[in-house]
Amino acid sequence: MSRVRSTDAVLLLVAAVWGSSYLAAKTATSALPVLLVLFARYGISAVACLALVAARRRTRRFTRDELGVGAVLGVTQAAVLVLETYGVAHTSAANAGLIISLTVVITPLLDRTAGGRGLPPRYFAATGLCLLAVGLLMSGSGFHSPRIGDLLMLAAALVRAAHVALVGRLTARRSVRPLHVTTVQTVVGTVLFAVPVAGTLPAPGGIDAAGWAQLVYLALFCSVFAFLAQTWAVQRGSASRASLLLGTEPVWAVAVGIGLGGEHLTFLTALGAGLMVAGTYWGQAVERAHRTAGTKEIPHRTPAPASV
Repeated sequence: MSRVRSTDAVLLLVAAVWGSSYLAAKTATSALPVLLVLFARYGISAVACLALVAARRRTRRFTRDELGVGAVLGVTQAAVLVLETYGVAHTSAANAGLIISLTVVITPLLDRTAGGRGLPPRYFAATGLCLLAVGLLMSGSGFHSPRIGDLLMLAAALVRAAHVALVGRLTARRSVRPLHVTTVQTVVGTVLFAVPVAGTLPAPGGIDAAGWAQLVYLALFCSVFAFLAQTWAVQRGSASRASLLLGTEPVWAVAVGIGLGGEHLTFLTALGAGLMVAGTYWGQAVERAHRTAGTKEIPHRTPAPASV
């Protein structure tokens, strides 16, 4: 029982950290250009991951599969973070965390490696409920044209779902280590973002202590720690249970946005938030029951983090 509780506690911590990442990213991008924030986030993550790999003397070498898979996923993951970070810069942290949770219901539609039979009608009803929630979240204080930040977060959810499905396809029959693949991804992302920010990098002293704190938090906690902690927890327990606990991420995003970011929810956005959480949990339950119907439980592939 104590093992289960400790694993659940770690997963809830990961969900809370991911939920807080939207406010951290919004705060960072209010002081620094988006691409510079992404470059710093990837760069710090890459240094940390390389240090962890180097510390493992017997497993330092990267296999060909790890290099190939990491390179491809590094590009798709960078695309997700570009959309996410630009999106959260133009909407509330609460909205960002809620809209990105659409990934949970979109991913099974794209994941052909685990789909098997067609999904039941109830799943599409849950997806429709989530789409209604997105419309309410975008409406803000009243119905109007969608805001650019919300549209970017919607695009991020779609690309993130494709990224998760790609993770499943590329790793299904390959023996790859999560840390090594993540390390390659962070290095690829660092290189990709180094190109557009080249020549515009400020001196270390040009970023104040608060700015550095946000960047380090995004890189080490929302990226490296969260990913490794998730992998550790899933290996110790049920992947389905992990998926359920990690699904609390949007709740944390709202709580952090309101509690620490001073954001406010109108009636329409509060209703949208409730429908989004209900829809994603409903869709997740339907998909899990459909996947395991008539057989022993097949581990549910949890959505990959937005963070690296």
